[in-house]
Amino acid sequence: MSYHTVIPSPIELSETTSTNTFLSALCDKQPMPDMTCVFSAYQTAGRGQRGNSWESEPGANLLFSYVVYPDFLEAHRQFLLSQITALSVQEVLSVYTEGISIKWPNDIYWHDKKICGTLIENDLTGMYISRSISGTGVNLNQKEFKSDAPNPVSLTQITGQHYEPREILKQITERIAFYYGLLQAGDSLTIATRYKDRLYRKDGFHRYADSDGEFKAHIVDIEPIGKLVLEDESGTIRKYMFKEVSFKL
Repeated sequence: MSYHTVIPSPIELSETTSTNTFLSALCDKQPMPDMTCVFSAYQTAGRGQRGNSWESEPGANLLFSYVVYPDFLEAHRQFLLSQITALSVQEVLSVYTEGISIKWPNDIYWHDKKICGTLIENDLTGMYISRSISGTGVNLNQKEFKSDAPNPVSLTQITGQHYEPREILKQITERIAFYYGLLQAGDSLTIATRYKDRLYRKDGFHRYADSDGEFKAHIVDIEPIGKLVLEDESGTIRKYMFKEVSFKL
């Protein structure tokens, strides 16, 4: 069976606290269709993973959130939703420059610099996901970053070109709808396989750090629940959930 997700026209805001917060409140008030998307020229309280803030110059970047209702998807498989967003952004940005990869779990990197981050918030009903809102910030046209973030970069810094956020959004949401259709059709294997193939540091040994200190390892696998599986230089397998290990640059 094939699925085709109709993409509603995006809701455009000049400013909001965060697109995730706005879309969540909107969905609480009235039922919104799958792939309803909100994007804003500026967020006054943009949020990243685990409460981190997101720096964005007003009007310079692409800040958007979309909602889906994957009530067929068990909670323990929710990492597939993260993979869908990451894959979609990675594929679109790769049209404009080389060196774009997915840094586990869902950041997008250009070589060793971060160009995109995503925050996903899932609501559960029993063992299934009743609603998922994914908020993403893509550094498009920002020319200077003033925060203490260690390694931000924008597409315009990479290429010297200016980009239209609405056009990039259209391309990304089309890819999201495609991969969400695969998920609805039961094809999680394609999603997981492509995700692993696009990983940052997928080849060779690199530096990592956990609560016991720094070590070198290579990526062996990503488990379905989202665990990163590493093998260190001694041959020991190490498994981590998000925030349990850091990538050392």
